[in-house]
Amino acid sequence: MNFYKELELIIEAKNPATKIEHFREFYHTYKSDEIAFEKVFKAKEFTVPSYDAICKIVPPQDVPKRSNLTTKEGQINLLHAIAHIEYSAIDLALDAAYRFVGLPKKYYDDWLEVADDEIKHFVMLETLLNELGTNYGDIEVHNALFEASQRTQTLIERMAVVPRYLEANGLDATPMILKKLKKLPKNEMIEKIISKLNIILEEEIDHVKKGDVWFNYACEKDDEDVDVYFEIIAKYYPQGFLRAKKLNTDARKEAGFSCKELNIMAHKHIC
Repeated sequence: MNFYKELELIIEAKNPATKIEHFREFYHTYKSDEIAFEKVFKAKEFTVPSYDAICKIVPPQDVPKRSNLTTKEGQINLLHAIAHIEYSAIDLALDAAYRFVGLPKKYYDDWLEVADDEIKHFVMLETLLNELGTNYGDIEVHNALFEASQRTQTLIERMAVVPRYLEANGLDATPMILKKLKKLPKNEMIEKIISKLNIILEEEIDHVKKGDVWFNYACEKDDEDVDVYFEIIAKYYPQGFLRAKKLNTDARKEAGFSCKELNIMAHKHIC
């Protein structure tokens, strides 16, 4: 089995069930050391995301708002928005393994493990959507994560932007969503959503940590100081750290962020 070509086929799979089944077969073979790495491979430039066949893509501001979480509609909008992030993250993790050739095997181990986690997260959320009588693809989505993968074509930029910026932002956002949910009148679906989000939050810390490890690897390889992180984020997200944010300090520290970085992001001394 050809490592990069198989990943290309999985990334391009249009149907979630097909993508997941193909990945699981591939991952089982990979863990059996029965896959050959090509020594030379030119990655394809993907021009459309794999979900374009099943989702209506709109600008971020036009995605349905996640309000009134006591209603079925509000719960569907919330679950669909997070399921879309997790589904996009499957392809992002796969693309991290697909696009960058000749790295240590541990690098590929890490990003395939992340892809496996993201599939688990997506399936958990899709199951809740099904319980509410809807499916992934029934609500409009945006392209922001796919566009991030298109723009970051070097290892150092990909590791800075995807795990250490976009995914790390999720470490800050998820606790705020959980706080809102816990204030709502208790019902079975709200409790299920809280349970799944807690699982996702815990496992996403490890994903950001993997990004931190390989960002530092790329900095050393490129002879760059780790402070280049802020230059990269400013390049792609000029507003990224201009405003002080409520940071999940403990989770970010566990994921590899230094106190120096956290103090810069918070615009004050927080650790």
